Amino acid sequence: MIRANSYKVILLLSMVVLSGSAVHNKPAVVYVDNSTEKSSITFNVHLRQYVNNYIRENEEELNAVRMRSARPFRLIDSIFGRYGLPREMKYLAVIESQLKSTAVSKVGAKGPWQFMAVTAQQLGLRVDSTTDERTHYYKSTVAAAKYLKDLYNEFGDWLLVLAAYNGGPAPVYRAMRKAGSHDYWILEKYLPAESRGHVKRFIASHYYFEGMSSVAMLTKSACETCATPVGFGTL
Repeated sequence: MIRANSYKVILLLSMVVLSGSAVHNKPAVVYVDNSTEKSSITFNVHLRQYVNNYIRENEEELNAVRMRSARPFRLIDSIFGRYGLPREMKYLAVIESQLKSTAVSKVGAKGPWQFMAVTAQQLGLRVDSTTDERTHYYKSTVAAAKYLKDLYNEFGDWLLVLAAYNGGPAPVYRAMRKAGSHDYWILEKYLPAESRGHVKRFIASHYYFEGMSSVAMLTKSACETCATPVGFGTL
């Protein structure tokens, strides 16, 4: 289960203004724990520039994904709500596969959530010579929800979850040991470049789809009663 009293995550994007493909001003991510101790991380110029560039360079593809996103997003929202996950994690499927069930990577990952065969089988999907449930949208999304929930139980931080989803838990643990911290923004320099890029692509895609401003309070109790989308919903 997602820990009920672990972190309340507030993503303050009220200062973000999307003008065409540009992102201006300085949003901050604030993590609030049980003792109300706060640590604020201001969006630095390099990350902001990355978001600008990513949206500008991938705007045509992102728009194509948006045009076909209604049905997949409804399905993902429903399943993620059932598993108590922030539904904004659906943008992981955008950067993994552009929401395509037929997507196949050069290393053999397949489906909207880009599972390798062994991982998919561990998550209860059938992958054999006659059937590959990685391409089954409903079943693979249920598997993704279970995996994301397990990773959150393990790390308690959604940015670390994204890094672990990309490269596995081991590199995240190594980065935590080297940095002496569980804070993503402190340990990210010790992560593989691909995992760092994965997290940044998720952030950029989130900005593209969510619009001008948003605020999120991601808690177990909030997510367990997901009758409507919960998380970084636009204001």
